[in-house]
Amino acid sequence: MPIDNPASVPAALRSVSAPELMAMDLPKPRAILEPILSTKSLVLLYGPRGIGKTFLALGIAWAAATGGRFLGWQAPQPARVVYVDGEMAAAELRDRMRLFGCSPDTLTFLLGDLHPKGEGLPDLGTLEGQNAFIAQWDGWPDLLVLDNLASLIAPRYAPRQGGADHWSALQRFLLHLRRKGTAVLIVHHADRTGHQRGTSRREELLDLVLALRPPRDYAGGDAPTDGARFEIHFEKARSLYGDAVRPIEAWLAPDGAGGTRWRWQPVPRGELDRVAALLKDGLNPTQIARELGISKSKSYRLRGRALERGSGVN
Repeated sequence: MPIDNPASVPAALRSVSAPELMAMDLPKPRAILEPILSTKSLVLLYGPRGIGKTFLALGIAWAAATGGRFLGWQAPQPARVVYVDGEMAAAELRDRMRLFGCSPDTLTFLLGDLHPKGEGLPDLGTLEGQNAFIAQWDGWPDLLVLDNLASLIAPRYAPRQGGADHWSALQRFLLHLRRKGTAVLIVHHADRTGHQRGTSRREELLDLVLALRPPRDYAGGDAPTDGARFEIHFEKARSLYGDAVRPIEAWLAPDGAGGTRWRWQPVPRGELDRVAALLKDGLNPTQIARELGISKSKSYRLRGRALERGSGVN
């Protein structure tokens, strides 16, 4: 079960011909949370501080573990989930979990706050740390949540590589998990410009990148009036398209009975986005004007703006 040390194990390469590959009986990925998560999925979730990254990650973990539904995503059956948190207080995490309802036995936590004082969780950027985590599992989980990247891997900067961060230390572990059929959800921070911190090379390995952004009328991360409220944007989505990758807005709202419940809706599309979508569907400006109830001249102007914006239309 532990990961082999690459320095002591010679690489054994195997090539297959195209006919051999086509004839192989390869198992299809099994859905964990449709349509966004399946076995072997590698997913990055990032956003600015205080916007609700952990809330979203907990919701995904809870739905996957219970076979439940969250923000329109459905788990077909309960899955084995391991949630690793390196920085949040255990009491705060417990209080957040209570907002989701039942506590399934299929959801297990590894919390830095509950480890001996001063030690914290093992460094996932080392082989020893990775094997320490694996030793805690009773078999390979269906989904592993790592919350968050900065708290679970000690930073190692390599100036000679243009400031490349510690991501490369984790890649081998992620690929090992993928071969075992484990999906991984990584929670990460955004920088001051709103982009994910560190190297953009990590996206090359990932199947899905979810960016959390504040809604246009959001009061701000330091204002308690909005609570947990955010937009989810799909910046990369391998094998997903259409409504499955349409941005959604989610928020935690009162349920009218003294409790709270999660609500969500598609992010409203502006006229320019709707015109771009219709152009991609093959409609011409005249047809678009009729479809949206706007003038033909406005339809042509919006078509021109969509072309200038590089919206993937002709």
